[in-house]
Amino acid sequence: MPDHHWATLPAALRLAIESHTGPVRAARSATAGSVSKFAATLDADRGHVFCKAIPTANPLARMHRTEARINPWLPDIAPRLQWTVEEAGWLALGFDHVPGRHADLSPGSADLPLLADTLTALAQSLTPCPPVRVQAATKRWEGRLVAELVDGDTLMHTDVTPFNFLLGARVHVIDWSMPCRGAAWLDAALMIVRLIRAGHSPEQAESWAAQIPAWKQAAPHALDAFADALAALWEQRRQESSAPHRGPLAEAARAWATYRRQPA
Repeated sequence: MPDHHWATLPAALRLAIESHTGPVRAARSATAGSVSKFAATLDADRGHVFCKAIPTANPLARMHRTEARINPWLPDIAPRLQWTVEEAGWLALGFDHVPGRHADLSPGSADLPLLADTLTALAQSLTPCPPVRVQAATKRWEGRLVAELVDGDTLMHTDVTPFNFLLGARVHVIDWSMPCRGAAWLDAALMIVRLIRAGHSPEQAESWAAQIPAWKQAAPHALDAFADALAALWEQRRQESSAPHRGPLAEAARAWATYRRQPA
């Protein structure tokens, strides 16, 4: 959760932001997120803008720089970056404000077909990967048996938590701070674990993924290996941190891997 509010940001940073927005009348803090130290919708003279910020000395500031670098290459399903401010030891990004609610991943949710359509459209529009510097999936999964199997030329989001889908008049996909270049099925595979955590069986989750062409084209042995690698990764993350979401996600990932190993 962001732990700074507008009033607690350095005065020089606030002034630099207001050079883009005009005077800020109110700031509504975000209720989700684990990277930014400040995240809020600003109500300013020049309209609403979503602002996220982090101290430049924080190692996670690189994720904000990545998001700023790739934003011009993203389709309009991603809110546009309006400005970047670096002041008083902080890095701040200002995005178009898009109203909406977080996605509902529970079984039977009317959001599920919309999310399948969204991931389909993203894979199509971001293949081939735009000419922007981004980590390769083979590098991210280096040292795991799945590394070569995730190779590809699609720009993937990879952080498909329901908090990163905003549903309003249309679907927007936010927080592109963890992108990679890899196989076009990666986001659908990562969503499998989120669906299982939300109450789907592995079979139901894969039935949902079957709506996505990139998933249907994936080699079964690649999905088998990825499920095992993802289960191992989430178990490692659970052991590294007591964050409450990691245990359920580790259990969901293990359930998917077990399902993939069952005889056909």
